Amino acid sequence: MEIVTESERPAPPAGGSAVTIGAYDGVHLGHRALLAELRSRAGERGLATVVVTFDRHPASVVRPGSAPKLLCDLDQKLELLASAGVDRTVVVRFDEERANETAEAFVTRELVDGLDARLVVVGEDFHFGHGRKGNVALLAEMGSVAGFEVDGVVLASAGEDGDGALPVSSTRIRDLVSRGRVEEAAVLLGRPHQVRGPVVTGDRRGGAELGYPTANLAVPGEICLPAPGIYAGRYERPDGRRHAAAVSVGRRPTFYGADGDLLVEAHLLDFDGDLYGEPARLSFVHRLRDEEAFDSVEALVAQMARDVDRTRTLLTDP
Repeated sequence: MEIVTESERPAPPAGGSAVTIGAYDGVHLGHRALLAELRSRAGERGLATVVVTFDRHPASVVRPGSAPKLLCDLDQKLELLASAGVDRTVVVRFDEERANETAEAFVTRELVDGLDARLVVVGEDFHFGHGRKGNVALLAEMGSVAGFEVDGVVLASAGEDGDGALPVSSTRIRDLVSRGRVEEAAVLLGRPHQVRGPVVTGDRRGGAELGYPTANLAVPGEICLPAPGIYAGRYERPDGRRHAAAVSVGRRPTFYGADGDLLVEAHLLDFDGDLYGEPARLSFVHRLRDEEAFDSVEALVAQMARDVDRTRTLLTDP
């Protein structure tokens, strides 16, 4: 997949392009269904497939006080888009200038001049541009003049509530992750929720005092973390090797009460080595239990042993 930024714009794809636009946070199954439709339609017409996305979530600029936590960082998003078979991804810098840009100007610059769009495929409720005034109807109106077709597709759904089918959405997945329902989130993502960050020095209590050394991940604050608790997960090293891991997301209440820093700690099963400083990827596969304060260190260690045993049972193929 070709990755393009605004500072290094190549010529539009030869023969024109089929384009979709969006934040694509998480590149979940709903996104993948839309991308599959894009590829299918593009293949029929001999067009290159292009995703126009943003270097940050637009809400972080438009409404920073209530911007959602992210399901993935930019690097992971680009990896996921590449795995979905997209030919080119254009990463647009989203800043105050872009937030104030009209929908019409965005279409002219990105779709018409930048990509020679012949087909635009978006969700039927897609909105963009200053004040979210851009929508499928506006795209179709501009396309009739500029020479591109617009397809507003119904988003994929999974499960139902009292009002019928529930769409697969980043908002819904964030809610599941933030409540610790990582198994349900994985169904909608098409994979376990993953966080990334370097391994940093903790209080060194895990190995020396408890007998269970942990890798402490410095996860960026804008990334969505599962609810505090204990999880069975998989830790991936830079060389691709993966290890089953018992994972704690929490404040270590046995030692610090409710005042401890929120940490993400992973105990790698059957591993003995130095992980400090390396970039790690940690996937949450199963929730084991809530975080709790124990009356003694001995009681905590006994529970940690049970957590490790259950992790080993659940993750038979680390």
